[in-house]
Amino acid sequence: MVMNRSSGVGDAPAPTSPQQIRNVVLVGPPGAGKSTLFDHLVAARVEGRRPRDDDRASSTGLVAASFASGEVVVNLLDTPGNPDFVGEVRAGLRAADAALFVVSAADGVDESTRMLWRECDAAGMPRAVAVTRLEHARADFDDTVATLRRVFGDAQPLAQPVQPDGPGTAVTGLVDLLAERRGDVVEAIIEESEDDTLLERYLEGEEVDLETLREDLHAAVATGRFFPVLPTHATSGIGIEELLDLVELGLPSPADAGLPRVFRTNGGDFGPISCDPGGPLVAEVVRTTSDPFVGRQSLVRVFSGTLRPDDPVHVSGHLQQFAGDRLGGHLDHDADLDRVGALSAPLGEEARSKPQAIAGDLVLVARLAGAETTDTLSSTDRPALVEPWVLPEPLLPVAIRARSKGDEDKLATVLQTLVSEDVTMRLDLNPETHQVVLWTMGPAHVALLTQSLEERHHLPVEAEPLRTALRETFVLACDAHGRQVKQSGGHGQYAVCRLRVEPLPRGAGIEFVDKVVGGAVPRQYIASVEKGVRAQLDKGVLAGYPAVDVRVTLVDGKSHSVDSSDMAFQTAAGTALREAANESTVAMLEPIDAVDIDVADESVGSTLADLRGRRGQVHGTEPSAHEGRTVIHAEIPALELSRYPIDLRSVSHGTGTFTRRFARYDYLPPHLVKDVIST
Repeated sequence: MVMNRSSGVGDAPAPTSPQQIRNVVLVGPPGAGKSTLFDHLVAARVEGRRPRDDDRASSTGLVAASFASGEVVVNLLDTPGNPDFVGEVRAGLRAADAALFVVSAADGVDESTRMLWRECDAAGMPRAVAVTRLEHARADFDDTVATLRRVFGDAQPLAQPVQPDGPGTAVTGLVDLLAERRGDVVEAIIEESEDDTLLERYLEGEEVDLETLREDLHAAVATGRFFPVLPTHATSGIGIEELLDLVELGLPSPADAGLPRVFRTNGGDFGPISCDPGGPLVAEVVRTTSDPFVGRQSLVRVFSGTLRPDDPVHVSGHLQQFAGDRLGGHLDHDADLDRVGALSAPLGEEARSKPQAIAGDLVLVARLAGAETTDTLSSTDRPALVEPWVLPEPLLPVAIRARSKGDEDKLATVLQTLVSEDVTMRLDLNPETHQVVLWTMGPAHVALLTQSLEERHHLPVEAEPLRTALRETFVLACDAHGRQVKQSGGHGQYAVCRLRVEPLPRGAGIEFVDKVVGGAVPRQYIASVEKGVRAQLDKGVLAGYPAVDVRVTLVDGKSHSVDSSDMAFQTAAGTALREAANESTVAMLEPIDAVDIDVADESVGSTLADLRGRRGQVHGTEPSAHEGRTVIHAEIPALELSRYPIDLRSVSHGTGTFTRRFARYDYLPPHLVKDVIST
């Protein structure tokens, strides 16, 4: 049933219909043997390919390989296990039509794997499970299957490992449970395939042939409710052929999979699309990389139509339309390209020339100028916009600066390039703190970005303390007196104004009131005083942070018929406010964020205790949408959140996630004022 067991490295597989394609993504935690399994699966089908057995636990990006296996072409994707690179995992899920979860029999199912499983479940994505590390002393395949059933649902082993000396010893072979006609497995496949007639005949004692079982296996997996489980031992090759057969015969083709929503670039409905090579071109960039030798390359999933080299295409990116400001820095853009560059099939770090990419296929596209990850490729006469996949929000900020002053301008340009490649990075050029801030997914993500700046772009950077954008406000009513009197030949400068400054409630903003009587300040200079007041409040009156929530009343003043001017009264107003400001009349305000924290129930206590140490105010808890988890609603000063993505992982044992949004400003405790102002 499986043909063409190997193909030369120089020959890229060229499917002619979507039914011949299998797009499969491997997901799992570090140490489960995922990348080792990927290498051995590829090596089993690509002549001359030698697997590496180091498992690449430090992998940071999506790795793809396209190869022929039997009657199909497999586009296999390997994803990083580190949670800092969950964006690469989600890109892999968008590119694929089925997910192969890699679970260590020695370590079981960790929380990050459970969370990813729930994401796939919500999307109805077909899944299978490869169980690894069966030779480990703690490994027990039957216990692992029981855990999978308890956590995932209808997980059914299609094979049983042969371990002559018992669990945790070397695997010498597999027992094919389908060939053995194990009743519970057969019944589960027939039931989930919704082949009711066959189920009835089977229960009445009719023998079901193996070919029918395999057809029903394909239908059962496609429902997203039945999950085949296969034991594997990659380095000995045990389970590799069985897993490749499962990919070919049991996992869905792009023609069986769902499609993302598609819009017109102006926001209207694009109309239905199907996985049809003859349909309108609709494709999406799932990963963007640039290399000093190879140049810019885009990994593209084609959903409809056929993409050919030298085709003119429309490139559209409207990430802000879907994700808003939480992924700022990715500006909306539309452009027509005269032609796309060469197409190639990925094979790990290599690539092989490809004549075209039909609907359902994955392809590398060279020199796709201006295209960013999540961008849509479509025909120039019918531009389309694919709704992007759910993108994780970068929540760990790090302030950086170029090590050399002369590289500051270059840094801004290079960072824009990195943003176009990595949609899990947000760039914030903060005009208040005058810092370059990268919002990242975690410390490993930070290390990758800084390494890329230094090695790829020869631009070394260094981190600096993160400054928080504070506010100032008057807390006591006071009188302010400002004078601008200068005589230096010719027209001088003369202006005197008396102000009354009063605090307002939080969020009230700035008010200016004119109560001058008797023309003490001529009418033409009232606006000058207001302008000077607002300019000084915007610059700050004590520590250089904008002042908010204050009423300033002009009560009196003096002028000169010759020497008074607009600028003189602006200056006098600013002087009055600065002289009225001191540590007794002005307080500092810090931003407070509303934070929703989703953690496993057993981590609620440690998470609440940690919040108390962050000056957090807990407003309540409620059950999460996911069983066994709780959502904590709190308000936390932004000053206390700079390392929260790292610290939450620690206190919640990796089970916690959170979102944050600005809520308000509130008083900064006096004992922190000096430290914050000095940073």
